[in-house]
Amino acid sequence: MKLNEFTQAQINSYHKDGYIIIKNFCSKQEVDKMYGIAIQDDAMAKNALDLNDQTGKKTKLSLWFTPGNDIFGYLTRSERIINRVAQLLDSSAPVCHFHSKLMQKEPKVGGAWEWHQDYGYWYKNQFMFPDQLISVMVALTPANKQNGCIQVIKGSHKLGRVNHGFAGEQVGADMTMVDNALKTMDLEYVEIEAGDALFFHSNLLHRSEANLSDKPRWSIISCYSSQSNLAYNETSTSWKEAIEVVPDEAIMNWEHESLGNADFLKKENDPALKETGWEQ
Repeated sequence: MKLNEFTQAQINSYHKDGYIIIKNFCSKQEVDKMYGIAIQDDAMAKNALDLNDQTGKKTKLSLWFTPGNDIFGYLTRSERIINRVAQLLDSSAPVCHFHSKLMQKEPKVGGAWEWHQDYGYWYKNQFMFPDQLISVMVALTPANKQNGCIQVIKGSHKLGRVNHGFAGEQVGADMTMVDNALKTMDLEYVEIEAGDALFFHSNLLHRSEANLSDKPRWSIISCYSSQSNLAYNETSTSWKEAIEVVPDEAIMNWEHESLGNADFLKKENDPALKETGWEQ
């Protein structure tokens, strides 16, 4: 095994379960630096989107397409992520970045995410191959049952795409299928520490509860696709541009500049957001 790559056993585990957890993926120093920028940079707050769950609690996120020359761009373009993503995608083509988002689930008010598959959303973008889509979540704060960590259904990516409809302002999976999946497969709470990472397949069923604790739950989630995975209904362009990989040391070497030049997603520019009512 080379540096920043999975073992064959880890690759087999990903294909069996639909996800894999990597402990201590980022150092404490890296996490402290990223989290500090996330809570201090005005661009993140100004471009944050609010999405109500079924109870009215709000999930807040900032979403952008092209990974830039900033601390979060360096994370999403880092060797430690891209080398591993390339091993898991069902393609020999270069890895491309679809989008990244800063998830901000605040104490007491952070909303739930309904059961869904990422490909349940991205199907409308007309990506052809769900096996060539993957998400990587890096925790910036601890995630546990108390503050609404991600829950996954092991092996549910093998179900293929499940029908999705609306649940509050969110697009959620068909609950009859979800209930049947829960009777058939194991449910796991992904309780992780700051700096841990979760790699998961685009068809893995997952959700999270509201944050009822007095601690925040923040994370960066980056979504990747193979360059050979065409998207026939996607207006952004980063999904088809091979990532320019940077060394892992770039994160700590970065000197803070404003994130204001990032191409944050605007609500009116994405048909999926229009359909969920985010543009109100």
